[in-house]
Amino acid sequence: MIPRSTQLAALLVVLTASTAAGQPAAGDPQSEPGGAIALPADAGLPAAVPESAGMSSEGLARIGPAMRAYVDDGRLAGVMTMVARHGQVVHWETAGMRDVAAGDALEPDDIFRIYSMTKPLTSVAVMILVEEGAVALDDPVAKFIPAFAGVTVLNDAGGRAAPVRPMTVEHLLTHTSGLTYGFFGDSPVDRIYGQSGFFTQAEGLDDFARRVADLPLLASPGDRWNYSVSTDILGRVVEVASGQPFDAFLQARIFDPLDMSDTSFVVPADKRDRFTVHYARPDGTLQVIDSPVDGQYTQRPRWLSGGGGLASTASDYIRFAQMLLQDGELGGVRILESETVQAMRSNRLTDALVPIQLGSFLSPGYGFGLGFAVVVDADASPEPDNDGVFRWAGAANTFFWIDPAAELIGMVWTQLNPFAAYDLEREFQTLVYEALE
Repeated sequence: MIPRSTQLAALLVVLTASTAAGQPAAGDPQSEPGGAIALPADAGLPAAVPESAGMSSEGLARIGPAMRAYVDDGRLAGVMTMVARHGQVVHWETAGMRDVAAGDALEPDDIFRIYSMTKPLTSVAVMILVEEGAVALDDPVAKFIPAFAGVTVLNDAGGRAAPVRPMTVEHLLTHTSGLTYGFFGDSPVDRIYGQSGFFTQAEGLDDFARRVADLPLLASPGDRWNYSVSTDILGRVVEVASGQPFDAFLQARIFDPLDMSDTSFVVPADKRDRFTVHYARPDGTLQVIDSPVDGQYTQRPRWLSGGGGLASTASDYIRFAQMLLQDGELGGVRILESETVQAMRSNRLTDALVPIQLGSFLSPGYGFGLGFAVVVDADASPEPDNDGVFRWAGAANTFFWIDPAAELIGMVWTQLNPFAAYDLEREFQTLVYEALE
């Protein structure tokens, strides 16, 4: 089969410009004779010579070899990196394979499982409804899902008590709801979650939400930050408040307006030749854990996970990220008002709840906004962050960050479990910031 990178050659956007020395940067895979740069035409945003966007071609050229090293030594099957600055893509590369056994190279327009990078999209959906008055941040969750009127907190004696305050929509958006996941911690509540079977037994978001409401809370809402199924519950809030199925609302209000044509809960048959294989590496060798042929994204799930159910492409997600960077607008299409986006990317946690922690992914220096981790103290962060950077990631090691001060977006995606197996994001982000001029 001819790689699509070859098939896309006729669609390349070629922008001619000179580097400072009048020659293409040595070793820059994006440079052509005369200093031109070539990126796939469907990059989602316009392409630009790095220097025109205040970045170094030579610096960005260091990303490829660093990422390919993960492939060459067998740690990853494939990896995609993308950088946009001032609304223009200045770097977009892939290394390795989409499917190792089939010998299919990873291509720029391939489809990835983005898992928890679904959460920012769900959060935006909620904030659309907030702007329209159908939802308020201080609305009790029970207003939309009556079963949440009876939630209880597991106390130290193993009994259940009423929470100090009702759970609100804002508690769900900020992961201060008292809910959990059941597989990140080992508390008594986590064990109850793990034994309940609600993830696999629920039929529809309404049933999923009722089952979660029957489980005890880890803490009273507002008392603790804890990563959880909160965003999945928000998917049901969207359905009730809008009167539409969750996926239909996302399609009509976010995906279609932003031209995100490859983002969905199900990868259709005619796109599965672009769908990546999901791997794990339990014994040092890559093993398939989800197939693009008959895996979990090939048929409609029992319930639509607003916390981790979407598949997408780099060119789709970069448009979503750029919309957020531009305060809710992209290409003349407004998704949210500027004030709403500013609120989403601002820390909403009290001093008593920060810094937040999620394994090695989040570290000192982070708070949390309405759907994103937010850098509140760049000096305390080991990443080369600026204050105000907001970010999230997905379980198969898909990462993105948005830096409003630098007008910069970075994405590095692969398909490997477990999460944060390597320092991939930090290495990539460091190289990106070193390329700033």
